[in-house]
Amino acid sequence: MKLKVEERLIIHLDLEKDSYDIVIERGALANAKDYLDLDRKVLVVTDDGVPKEYAETITSQCKEPVPVTIPQGEGSKNFENYKMLLSKMLEASFTRKDCVVAVGGGVIGDLSGFAAACYMRGIDFYNVPTTLLSQVDSSIGGKTAIDLDGVKNIVGAFYQPKKVLIDPDTLNTLDQRQLSAGLAEAVKMSLTSDAELFERIKNSNDLSADLGEIIKGSLLIKKSVVEQDPKEQGLRKILNFGHTIGHGIEAFYDGKYLHGECVAMGMLPMCSEDVRKELQPVLEKYHLPVSCDAGREELLPFILHDKKMNQSTISVIFVPSIGQYEIREITSEELEQYIPQ
Repeated sequence: MKLKVEERLIIHLDLEKDSYDIVIERGALANAKDYLDLDRKVLVVTDDGVPKEYAETITSQCKEPVPVTIPQGEGSKNFENYKMLLSKMLEASFTRKDCVVAVGGGVIGDLSGFAAACYMRGIDFYNVPTTLLSQVDSSIGGKTAIDLDGVKNIVGAFYQPKKVLIDPDTLNTLDQRQLSAGLAEAVKMSLTSDAELFERIKNSNDLSADLGEIIKGSLLIKKSVVEQDPKEQGLRKILNFGHTIGHGIEAFYDGKYLHGECVAMGMLPMCSEDVRKELQPVLEKYHLPVSCDAGREELLPFILHDKKMNQSTISVIFVPSIGQYEIREITSEELEQYIPQ
């Protein structure tokens, strides 16, 4: 799919001393040195599902590159790979003046960012997202983490990148399933915050023509939310819409579904009936799943392992109408009622 983006766009995320730019430009990978300080030791992290030329393009522009490729998939977000990245930097005598560049999707960004956050108490980190999901969501905001004992993102840190470099041309190598999974995160943000963006996604007749504006709209929503609540004390919880049940589905099926597909299924129970009637056809239009075989009894233990559980209650995001949201504090017993039988 050839994404139509005509000019460079820079979105500034204002977080005082942790502020940074998100640069969106076709062909940006080839000009990465113009945006990122690569004149030093650079740990370039990617996975074997990402076209190797993406990381090689970055590596070729680094003064002293240390390339690392890990297996693709959520299973790679573990302590072993986290330790391996730290050891690579230590072996190469990285100092606080050196940096880490993540080239890939959310798994690579989360893992690499966490390693950067912890090595010598924090070194520069650049995110170069190459999937739609990471470009519209996970690459910005500073959430870095690894998984532990089947629980997603339970060990991590808030650590903002120095810059995010988005090259829409990298989406040309994604298959339809990956594009749709990424689009689910854009749908998520539109439902809580931007009815106009939802209409654009709903009515699109040419996704390649509309995707540039969809990426921009999604990033502007996340920018606004993160600037107001960088460490998820309140408002930022709306970015978890669809994730409470979605994470449970993802953990239960252990790799059968992509993250965005699980979010798609997780959104539907957290909407009013009127919103569901509009949302389900949109998910089906983009070939996203709207249900799974697992029921309440099977999913609930996995959902309750989710990191958002706070003593006897859990925060969930509910969408009563498109573009609006409610943050509800409910008990585990009340949560059962939201999970389809």
